Amino acid sequence: MICIITGDIKGSRRAKSANWLEGLKKLFLQFGKNPTDWEIYRGDEFQIEIKNTEEALLAAFLIKAHLRTISLDARMSIGFGDKTFKSKRISESNGSAFVNSGEAFDLMKKNKTNLVLQSSNKDFNKEMNLLLRLGLSFMDNWLSQQAEFVFLAIQNPNISQEEMGEKLNINQAAVSKRRKRANFDLLIELNSAYVEKLKMLEV
Repeated sequence: MICIITGDIKGSRRAKSANWLEGLKKLFLQFGKNPTDWEIYRGDEFQIEIKNTEEALLAAFLIKAHLRTISLDARMSIGFGDKTFKSKRISESNGSAFVNSGEAFDLMKKNKTNLVLQSSNKDFNKEMNLLLRLGLSFMDNWLSQQAEFVFLAIQNPNISQEEMGEKLNINQAAVSKRRKRANFDLLIELNSAYVEKLKMLEV
């Protein structure tokens, strides 16, 4: 089983591509090679394959945090399933993971939400999408400094607050405030719940 993240950039038409495109490409390179593992197309739409399903939600959080640091955002759907046809371009590959991601993305735009997932397990979908809607109540409101903290904290899970302060050029007290205002501990709890509920798909 794999995950396919389908997304588009919100607010991209109000910003110059040079201000966000190269940074996003650099981030996506962490997930694999272009265009077999990820691709940006039609200017502001993208698709990414996440081979380890346990990492899919954190990947979505990472993308969102990166974009929020530059006053943009993304709508993203995570589809679970298989890949039955592999093309040189991910946008031309196929399988149930792609179908689930595409269907969820279309529904997400109608429901005006920013992050959903879809698998063949309706109970998993229902429970996780409820948790995601609750999580979006603070994620959609991250300020750039809070998003910067989240981005670095996800990428550096084992560093101390002192080390984080050095990266952000702020003191430890300011690091603690940003962590609290970003609801980072709750974000990690949300991801832990996701990893636990993945067992529903493995049965």
